[in-house]
Amino acid sequence: MTAKIKKMRYALLLIALVFFGYCLWLSIRPVNIIAAHHREYGFSSVLVRNFPFTDKGKIDWWLKNKDMLKEKYDIPKPDKDGSFTVTFWLFGEGYKEGDGYDRLCFNDMPPPLNCIDKDAAFSVSNSKNLGAIFTTYDGKYQLQKNGNIVKFTDEFEFK
Repeated sequence: MTAKIKKMRYALLLIALVFFGYCLWLSIRPVNIIAAHHREYGFSSVLVRNFPFTDKGKIDWWLKNKDMLKEKYDIPKPDKDGSFTVTFWLFGEGYKEGDGYDRLCFNDMPPPLNCIDKDAAFSVSNSKNLGAIFTTYDGKYQLQKNGNIVKFTDEFEFK
């Protein structure tokens, strides 16, 4: 009976190590930027693969790569008042036809293959009043003037 328990422990340990290795591999893969598209009024879309999973990973990636995005893709492209929004979309299965589904289509590409499925991974907004706001699946975070990042609450009290 003890030999069977030992084999079970080794099997579970091996499964745990493989799972841990897979998660580690997923977390260190480089982000692959497929394309960048500019729209009017300070809005930009960046199509990506291998984007970080966690909120912290997404925000850290932006902070480390915002200068590279500006140099290479001219992103962000602020509006006249300095505000902008950059949305990072998961590229998924690639460009598709705009066949009536709820897809995001880009006017700077010729149809028919100029749309993607809407699968937003992350967005960064900047305005004079609020500063930098990071929007993720779990919520919104605000970059404070002192460099701290705090969970953003937009609750208002009525008096």
